[in-house]
Amino acid sequence: MQIPFEPIVFGYQINIHLILEYAAFFIGFRYYVFLKRRQTDVISNNNRLSIILGAALGALIGSRLIGILENPLVEFSQQNLLQLLNTKTIMGGLFGGLLGVELAKHIIGEKQSSGDLFVFPIIFGIFIGRIGCFLSGVNEFTYGNETSSIFGMDLGDGLLRHPTSLYELVFLILLFIILKRTKSHNNLKNGDLFKIFMLSYFGFRFFMEFLKPNVFYLLGLSTIQLLCVICWLYYYKFILRNIKNAS
Repeated sequence: MQIPFEPIVFGYQINIHLILEYAAFFIGFRYYVFLKRRQTDVISNNNRLSIILGAALGALIGSRLIGILENPLVEFSQQNLLQLLNTKTIMGGLFGGLLGVELAKHIIGEKQSSGDLFVFPIIFGIFIGRIGCFLSGVNEFTYGNETSSIFGMDLGDGLLRHPTSLYELVFLILLFIILKRTKSHNNLKNGDLFKIFMLSYFGFRFFMEFLKPNVFYLLGLSTIQLLCVICWLYYYKFILRNIKNAS
């Protein structure tokens, strides 16, 4: 199979990344519905719907905003502006969704943590989306730097590069298994599972960004890496609490 993978169906070239992106949303949501039916939700249906709407709106804004901030030096021509507005990133979507949920909960007066139910559907959705990123090769800005290591792959430009999407797929599988076992064998507080997921994924992405051809704007860090630092600071109380309990 050649990368980028661009199949022709009935005479039309298929955007495999776009198809898998939509599939990620659909399958991830159906997985969420499946999990919700199998366990008791401490949040009412009306409040849960408000939380989902807050997450969706926050994710939409966050994904676009961080996507634009990843390209702060671009010339603002009409063509580039349209391209920027269509740029999105899962990192901005996750953190924007988190803020959207917190805002929605504040408005409706919901005090219960709401993120645990989303953890495994999010991981599953990201996994499907990353398959699309890998199959798109250098057509999507998710590829890695050139490398002479045994992991190097030709992603469509004739150069051996780090297949960072594949690295992430392996990480997501391990994270899914570890979080499943953590949930089963540990007496976690409501909301802790989501916090562990966010800290783990954002920590992974912080180091993975060094393998990508990013522009490092501030303190030697890229926009995504700065967002990872902000996420860790956001959960500093949870981190300190667990360090204290472990000591």
